[in-house]
Amino acid sequence: MSPSQLDSNGNASVSQQENGFADSMSILNSEKEVQEIIQQPLMQGIDDHLIEFSEAMRTVAKALRRAAEGKASAQAEAVEWKRKYELERARNLQLEHKGCNEEKAVLSSGESNGDVNCERVDSSADQPVLSRQTCKQSEVCCGKHGLCSHEVLRDGDPDSDCNVVQNRMTRKASFKLSWCCKGDNSDQQKHDIVSFERGNITTAERSSKQISLKWESQPQTVLILTKPNSTSVRILCAEMVRWLKEQKKLNIFVEPRVRVELLTESSYYNFVQTWQDDKEIVLLHMKVDLVVTLGGDGTVLWAASMFKGPVPPVVPFSLGSLGFMTPFHSEHYRDCLESILRGPISITLRHRLLCHVIRDAAKNEYDTEESVIVLNEVTIDRGISSFLTNLECYCDNSFVTCVQGDGLILSTTSGSTAYSLAAGGSMVHPQVPGILFTPICPHSLSFRPLILPEHVTLRVQVPFNSRSHAWASFDGKDRKRLAPGDALVCSMAPWPVPTACQSDSTSDFLRSIHDGLHWNLRKTQSFDGPSDP
Repeated sequence: MSPSQLDSNGNASVSQQENGFADSMSILNSEKEVQEIIQQPLMQGIDDHLIEFSEAMRTVAKALRRAAEGKASAQAEAVEWKRKYELERARNLQLEHKGCNEEKAVLSSGESNGDVNCERVDSSADQPVLSRQTCKQSEVCCGKHGLCSHEVLRDGDPDSDCNVVQNRMTRKASFKLSWCCKGDNSDQQKHDIVSFERGNITTAERSSKQISLKWESQPQTVLILTKPNSTSVRILCAEMVRWLKEQKKLNIFVEPRVRVELLTESSYYNFVQTWQDDKEIVLLHMKVDLVVTLGGDGTVLWAASMFKGPVPPVVPFSLGSLGFMTPFHSEHYRDCLESILRGPISITLRHRLLCHVIRDAAKNEYDTEESVIVLNEVTIDRGISSFLTNLECYCDNSFVTCVQGDGLILSTTSGSTAYSLAAGGSMVHPQVPGILFTPICPHSLSFRPLILPEHVTLRVQVPFNSRSHAWASFDGKDRKRLAPGDALVCSMAPWPVPTACQSDSTSDFLRSIHDGLHWNLRKTQSFDGPSDP
């Protein structure tokens, strides 16, 4: 209260209170009444202040939680941008270093033709390996009529000159991806996604487009990947290698294991090339024009895992069990390869997920483990623990949910017919860009799967109050333990896997779920039963 003031009669008068009450006090005649009035409203004011303080604390707690979510998302995004920057910078430095070495070699040898081949000297004469060669990119993609190979299958700027590794005495084939639809002779891409005319908003008919690949130069090098421990596959591989070499005059690359098997059968296959270490595998996409897989979906997954960046077009032949991604039959491989090498062909761009783990002991948000790229899915489960998994999930800057169950599946649309389907997820056309968010046996009746857009970044973190560790597996392998405080960050990879279609992507997808899963297979209802009058 404010200090008392004396009037002319010597009585005490109290001025208006300054503690926030609305009512003003009248003049008091006795000290007893003053004390009663002071105590009673003062207690009521304290109660009101406590209520306001508790509400303010709740508001502060909500603000702190939103700030923590935003910080986690910003850290994940910063890690991703730094990783991409470091990859691009390392690649540019490596290419500049190779270009300087090539110029020195040209000046010392006196050659002036501009196309210099620098082949490695190998100690074994009968073991061809990847040669290291460079050249200037001769064409720049205009982007007016579709997507060029420099945009989809190379990890560089499509509008800038770059040095690429070439095969011996050959140039890597270039091609163009265009959007087309049935009955349309023009391959011009429609750039208008949403148009506004006369007050109406409409969308362009882009969903009916089929991606077509047209070779701009003839393919020269083919990589053949096979399913191991299969006699029929080994016989078919030897026959296909002979036919491609004798009839098509192509350079053939195989795995070291396959080359040993071919040379064991006959010394005729001495022309087959291979690689020696992982460093040469990294440069493989700069030499190979086409990838042929002989096996099932697992062989396609293995082929995709070999290419950490851009992936050449893949032609998958079905020699497995289900074969959702293998539309071609091995009995007609000559006709199929003839058509594909001649072009144009329809392809499906199968999107992949880029994943990396951030440990709790990391010094900063940039201290991450090596990234992993998956074609089907990444799974976070409880492993051998008997406790439920406890996973906090974030989508960009938004908190999604806390998963309590056996685990969580983050799947591509190509993997929608794999583990995600068994866990209750939806089957999605592989050409649809999106990320499937599918729980595994959640301890909740209302936890339904989600399909998120392709541009989001997902962060799955094991909280510190989790009872056990979690385990992450990538396309069914490379399991990593996630301790409390560790996080897994996933986003859409910029390098899809282009797989050839037998007819078109939609027909191949529907055929695969009909033949592989017997989708909606049921006996037709009898026509001689009761009917409406």
